[in-house]
Amino acid sequence: MTILLREPTAEMAPEIAAYRQEMLAAGSSMDGCGSLRHTGDPLQWLAQVESMRREETCPPQWVPATQFVALDQDGRLVGMIQVRRRFNDFLERYGGHIGYSVRPGQRRRGVAKEMLRQALAYCREIGLTRVLITCLEENEASRRTILANGGVYESTVFEPQEQVRLQRYWITLGEES
Repeated sequence: MTILLREPTAEMAPEIAAYRQEMLAAGSSMDGCGSLRHTGDPLQWLAQVESMRREETCPPQWVPATQFVALDQDGRLVGMIQVRRRFNDFLERYGGHIGYSVRPGQRRRGVAKEMLRQALAYCREIGLTRVLITCLEENEASRRTILANGGVYESTVFEPQEQVRLQRYWITLGEES
């Protein structure tokens, strides 16, 4: 599937709202969406996304991050991926540099694999040399996505707040091929 990663804009608000609704209806975790799960107004969410772009405007409990939406050839929002430029204590143990999710109706089509491939190119551009990505132990699709993009398993950790086991994978960013 051909997808394009773009930073979200106000013009995308209807698509963002539809994405959120479909994800909530499916009970999806909405990884890589920032605060979208808890923010019903796409314009408010976009303001939060903008504040997280720079260290000086990033809320203290968060880390600077770049939010991307994945658009298909028809301009439909099919996924979201967030790149975090550094860690806080939680991300270092449980979250990693990258979080992502795919719209339920678009899964099993290679969207996540392509989003991650493109996000890794962005990570190279901003100077990261290695990235950490985690996934739920039982999430076979996410594991395959990470492995297909060069992920190397490090360990499995227990995250006490959500009561889940997370697998940790590192991807070393060499020159893009």
